[in-house]
Amino acid sequence: MGETFGEQFSRLAGLMFICGTIQQLVPTKLRHYVEKLWANLVNYFYPYVHITFHEYTRGMHNEAYSCIRTYLGSKSSKKATRLTAEKSVDSMSLAISLDEGQEIIDEFNGVQFQWQAYKEMIEGTSSSSRSGRSGASIPLEKSFYVLVFHKTYREMVTGTYLEHVMEEGKAIQLSNRKRKLYTNKNSDNWYWNGGKWSHINFTHPATFDTLAMDPKKKQEIINDLTAFRKGKDYYAKIGKAWKRGYLLHGPPGTGKSTMIAAIANFLEYDIYDLELTSVENNAELKQLLIDTRSKSVIVIEDIDCSLDLTGKRNKKTESSEKSEEEKDSNSGQDEEDKNTNKSKVTLSGLLNFIDGIWSACGQERIIIFTTNHVDKLDPALIRRGRMDMHIEMSYCKFEAFKVLAKNYLDIDSHHLFEEIRQLLEETNVSPCDVAENLMPKTDSSDAEHCLMDLIQAIKAAKEKERLKGDKEVKAANKFKANLLKRFTSIKKSAKVMK
Repeated sequence: MGETFGEQFSRLAGLMFICGTIQQLVPTKLRHYVEKLWANLVNYFYPYVHITFHEYTRGMHNEAYSCIRTYLGSKSSKKATRLTAEKSVDSMSLAISLDEGQEIIDEFNGVQFQWQAYKEMIEGTSSSSRSGRSGASIPLEKSFYVLVFHKTYREMVTGTYLEHVMEEGKAIQLSNRKRKLYTNKNSDNWYWNGGKWSHINFTHPATFDTLAMDPKKKQEIINDLTAFRKGKDYYAKIGKAWKRGYLLHGPPGTGKSTMIAAIANFLEYDIYDLELTSVENNAELKQLLIDTRSKSVIVIEDIDCSLDLTGKRNKKTESSEKSEEEKDSNSGQDEEDKNTNKSKVTLSGLLNFIDGIWSACGQERIIIFTTNHVDKLDPALIRRGRMDMHIEMSYCKFEAFKVLAKNYLDIDSHHLFEEIRQLLEETNVSPCDVAENLMPKTDSSDAEHCLMDLIQAIKAAKEKERLKGDKEVKAANKFKANLLKRFTSIKKSAKVMK
């Protein structure tokens, strides 16, 4: 391929020399016709097509250039003799690319394509603030790639090859980039603070290997995520947007936030933590969705506390029911209620956010809701098709404990395990409480000391549950006695009236 390109360019150089000589001999009036004839002659005999990809087009960065640069960097590191390397703030590794004037041959489906990297200096007028002299001209660097291929493969290039280059380049960029944790800003600051989302680097270390959960349930989630990640063609085939919803529900401290981090790390996606109480209305919610990227996890935590989305669509008329509902909603939720009153996001707007027409504006998205009280949510919000997989994050059982013991103490078995198994079957203890007791408190703490601390903590929790149960039983018996006493009193009064 390289020899063929060299031969063709040598012949073209010879023809250019002949053309220049002819132009000097041809009268000026006939030169236009000679040049046109020459161009047609070159197009007829020269079999190669050139496509140029500039770094900037119309003052904006060309995304195609970035993808090509990344793609060729992965190829040229083994083939080219001169390379450039740089590291950006958002990248975890060095970015390797072709140096100026270098060429590389890429093979795709048995066909060879030649890529060439170029840089040229052009004159640009700078302001006095930049150059120190008004109207001074400074050189600007213009970078571009040129793809050269035989015209026989024009359809392959425009149909599949360039698409392949773009997808591979994007995939490499995603794998090399530092992932982000985003949170939505107040809409008043969108214009001045550069967008709707602010972010930090996402560095949470949670993985499915360290997640305290029943292994069978964990593997089921991993299989579902793997099928989703590979499901681009399948989702297109069935006519659905490439997204999936997960509902994480369970008591506090059971690892819902850790599960979100593990999912994001497994898929290598960014996380968008959406605070609904900061969203003013449905239109703003839609704008936030549009401004999220593909390959992301969109999270709404404690959705039962975020807005009035509990499914009570019909207004209750009985005063007793109203007072009970007000008491329920105000219990320990003063701050949430203040924020809720400011937001006009409706259940309908949220449903459109999840699976309406605008939800298909991006690809490869995971939407996750978390709640401590799944029974409070409107069934329409969590039905299958919106929240495709319901994951119960339960109290710590023995299988989950073994994962924690391996993580914290690096042990797979111990003579105290059987006692811990029995206690966990009889007592509700959250994984975070178990982990806290397994963590060594001093340098001298060994595995047995930590396990004994855990046993004492579980026994204390068991005793607390027993006392709470006894208290509830006494309260129930007292209520029954008072009710019976009141009923007896009413019955006596009725006899007296007769």
